[in-house]
Amino acid sequence: MTRQAVVGIDAGTTAVKAVVLARDGEQLGWSRAPLRVTHHGDRVEQDMDEIWSAVGDTVRAAVRDAGDGVEIVAVGVTGQGDGAWLVDGTGRPCGPATIWMDGTAAARVTAWERDGRGDLVRDITGSSLFPGALPVLLEQLEADHPERLDRAAHQLNCKDWIRFRLTGEIATDASDASRTYLDVTTGTYSDALLEGLGHQRFRYLLAPVRPPHEAVGTVGAPAARATGLPEGVPVVVGLVDAVAGGVGLGAVRPGDAYLIVGTTAFAARVRQDGRGPGPEGRITLATGLGSVLECLAPMAGAPNLDWVRTVTGPDGSGWPDLERLARAAGPGAGGVLYLPYGSPQGERAPFVDPAASAAWVGMSVLTTPGQLLRAVYEGIALTLRECLGEPVTGRTLRIAGGSASSDLLCQVLADVTGRPVERSTAPELGARGVAALALVAGGAAADLDSALAALGRPAATLTFRPDPALRDLHDRQARAFAAARDALRPVWPSLRDLRSLTGAPSSPSPTTESAPAADGLESL
Repeated sequence: MTRQAVVGIDAGTTAVKAVVLARDGEQLGWSRAPLRVTHHGDRVEQDMDEIWSAVGDTVRAAVRDAGDGVEIVAVGVTGQGDGAWLVDGTGRPCGPATIWMDGTAAARVTAWERDGRGDLVRDITGSSLFPGALPVLLEQLEADHPERLDRAAHQLNCKDWIRFRLTGEIATDASDASRTYLDVTTGTYSDALLEGLGHQRFRYLLAPVRPPHEAVGTVGAPAARATGLPEGVPVVVGLVDAVAGGVGLGAVRPGDAYLIVGTTAFAARVRQDGRGPGPEGRITLATGLGSVLECLAPMAGAPNLDWVRTVTGPDGSGWPDLERLARAAGPGAGGVLYLPYGSPQGERAPFVDPAASAAWVGMSVLTTPGQLLRAVYEGIALTLRECLGEPVTGRTLRIAGGSASSDLLCQVLADVTGRPVERSTAPELGARGVAALALVAGGAAADLDSALAALGRPAATLTFRPDPALRDLHDRQARAFAAARDALRPVWPSLRDLRSLTGAPSSPSPTTESAPAADGLESL
């Protein structure tokens, strides 16, 4: 008996995941492949052909895992956002993708904030600047790699590149376009922003914006050979991964809120529209589904945990051993605070500062490795507490992302924020989100609500409840955290200068390649 199914593809920063889901939500097949991230100091890149190759291998394995008797009726794609993904007129990459983690444009962000261009970007897109956003990256690439822009015919974000390889069609959606030149109140590219930035010369690069649940093209013969998908299957436009994860969680109505803790952290609230003032560092993403997301996306995610495991853990230590060590250190980490601003490009929420740097404060010669570890978990939670805003008590927080697989992190988040944290046990929420869109496009569901209802049936949740006895401790900790951070901010630019003068790279070596964080601590 043939079962209709859809394929969801999620190309995060560190891994590609693919799922095959029956129309009743049962997972029939799954696969995952790692991706390399290459660092050259502040420059962070990925090979676009390597990503496509990983997609082909992953989808083929997932389809094979689903077995015989499965009819694929549609495909959905999501992926990491931001960065510059340039292709030429023949569809070939103009070079490696400069991804969202890139920090080379940090000085340009500072200059734009001084001369008013940062305000213009915020007024029209609803989002603050950061070095990995396309407008400032295009200027940086024009200076550093003019040959790439000379060849470029199109800007395709990660999921758009994958869908292009599947179908040969150039398109994007409002969620990815929101981080470029999109007016989030109209859902169209803003000529006023292009002109105000002096970027009319880049207008030709921008892909047409299509609804996320619309089928745009079908799987072509070369893609069918590469992926094992049937030729002619429709492929939906899709969403950026942070929005797709929210759809996978069922957070699609105004008032819904959720957290994603992966390579970055992400706190999102669904709103009816994007008008009105917002916090510093706000990101506004039009969804194309009749709503917008108001988001704060601090850089404080899994890379802090990966790094601290490297510098504090014995050789060969796995996450279970290290988390036992951190648990034993106890709440408050012996008075040690960790400022989780380890990204080479600084911080973008709940404040914007390209010079932000990580630090432990409050240490002594009695500080233990377990306390250093514990402080990193609590530092990430304290940043998310700031992003969520006061009061810290209230409705349950829904959470997803690779790092959310850590029970310790979920419990620390509950204790530090004072809110119950509810973790979905449904796998691959980003892929499930675009699979829901694919169900609609493939005719297997009447609308998004019915698709989500079907896909949500097998899902369960696990709730982590805050310990009320820790409330006073974490309130005092939060005040000390903010005070220590604010005291250090004036010296961050000097520290960045020293890093440059001493030749210290912003990554572990002048050129490094990093694999996904171990044991599930990775991007959504």
